Amino acid sequence: MKYPGKDRRLRERLKLSLPARVQVREDAATEWTEMTRLDDLTPFGAGFSLTRPVDIGRLLHLTMPMPRQLRCFDHIEDQYRVYALVRSLRADFPAGASAPRFRLGVAFVGKRPPESYQLDPQRRYEVFEPEADGGLWKLLEQTPVEGQVAKKESRLSVPVEVTVELYDENWNITAREETVTENISRRGAAVYTTLRAERGRFVRLTSARYQTSAFAVVRASRTGNDSIPRLHVEFIDREWPLEEFG
Repeated sequence: MKYPGKDRRLRERLKLSLPARVQVREDAATEWTEMTRLDDLTPFGAGFSLTRPVDIGRLLHLTMPMPRQLRCFDHIEDQYRVYALVRSLRADFPAGASAPRFRLGVAFVGKRPPESYQLDPQRRYEVFEPEADGGLWKLLEQTPVEGQVAKKESRLSVPVEVTVELYDENWNITAREETVTENISRRGAAVYTTLRAERGRFVRLTSARYQTSAFAVVRASRTGNDSIPRLHVEFIDREWPLEEFG
C-alpha cells in the first residue's frame, strides 16, 4: 500500500551540504572527476554544482557519505555509491567569478548502470517513477537519432547574429566566431560556422542585440548544398527567447 503523505515527506529535499565525488564518462576513452558539495538531497535525487556542464539525459556516478536512513541500498557501507541521471541544468555566474558554475539536478537510478551505458557512455536516458514500490527511478533509453537534432518544436528560419564560443574538455574557450543562425527555436539552432566541433562538445551562443546567452551541446555538424558548414546545437541551460520574433 502506498502512503501519499509519507512519499511526499521522503521526496522533500533536505538542505545537507555533504561532500560528493562526481565521475563523468564523456565517451569510451574519456572520463573526468570533480569534488563538490551537495546543495540538497532526498533518497531519490540531489542537487549540486560543477565547474563544467553535463548534458541532460546523461548518466554520472556519485560517491558520498549519505545518511544511512536515506539510502535505498548499501546501508552498512561508509560511502554511498549510486548512478544518477541529469534531469536539469542551469548556468550561474557567481559574483567576481571568471567562469560559470553549473547547477545540476539528478535522479538516483541504482547501484549499477545499464548495459547500454557500458557500451556507449554518451547514450541518453529518461526516467519514470516505478508504481510498485515507490523506490528509485527507472531508466528508459532515448532513441538515438544519428546526425540529427531532435526537433520538439518548429524552427524559425531567421538569421540571428550570435557569437559562438567553443569550449574544450577543461572548460577553456578554444575558439570564438561572429556568425548568424540558419534557423532557431527555443530548444536549439543551426548555426553557420567554420568552427570544427564534434558531437557532444559544448558551445555558448550569445546575442548582443537580444541580450541573451545560452550554453548548448553540439548534436551534429554538416555542410549544406551551398558548401557552408553548420553546427546543429541543443540549448541545455535555458530556452532561447523568441518573443522578439512575434
